[in-house]
Amino acid sequence: MKVLVMVKQVPDTATKIQIRGDGHGIVEDGIKWVINPYDEFAIEEALRIREKMGGETVIVTLGPKRVDEAVRQALAMGADRAVVVESEETLDPSQVAHALAKVAQDEGFDLILMGKQAVDDDAAQVGPMLAARLGLPQVTVVIHLDVDESQKRLRAERELEGATEIVELPFPAIVTAQRGLNEPRYPTLPNIMKAKKKEVKRIPLGSLGVDDTPRIRVMNLIPPPERPAPTILTGDPEETAKKLVQLLHDQAKVI
Repeated sequence: MKVLVMVKQVPDTATKIQIRGDGHGIVEDGIKWVINPYDEFAIEEALRIREKMGGETVIVTLGPKRVDEAVRQALAMGADRAVVVESEETLDPSQVAHALAKVAQDEGFDLILMGKQAVDDDAAQVGPMLAARLGLPQVTVVIHLDVDESQKRLRAERELEGATEIVELPFPAIVTAQRGLNEPRYPTLPNIMKAKKKEVKRIPLGSLGVDDTPRIRVMNLIPPPERPAPTILTGDPEETAKKLVQLLHDQAKVI
């Protein structure tokens, strides 16, 4: 099977984010960039499918020069090669889906895997938009996946609020991964060395004919309000309990 894995590079969740002076973006200087955590589950699942059934795992990503680090990590995990759509611009989900669809059509595939959402914008839109552009069935928030190559069908277990759902669908298809799908592997030193020799195809965004007119415009970014200092209650348990109830009623407004 040929599996494409769509990967996004995002700021490390442990990084302290600062908003630019114009309020339209973040200060990127000094940020540590990583593979979107949900995309790591997609990479691992693609590798397991290849190890079981053979075929090829291809990483597809879009972004500026810095995405090379994410690409090399994915290749060091075991992916066969990568395609990088080069763009210095910040694109909205519709534009990203359009660009990825062009690459997917040129590459050909049996299955597309990607994370359920990116942890920087939490939009969760690229996967469904990509499926719509390619006219493919899709299943999102998947925590278990079985591939029946002989029948060309997928059986996916997806997470719902308080329940799970089993979905069967034909492939080619698009699957978005949720935490719990697997445990992503760490790159080994030999694979890190091998990754340096693997093919990375580069495609300028302008060559794909993607409409660069944004459909979403960021008006302003505002940091969340700082949390107030905690109130610590000590002393007699009975009196402390009464004081806690009073605070929950008067300050927290939860009772």
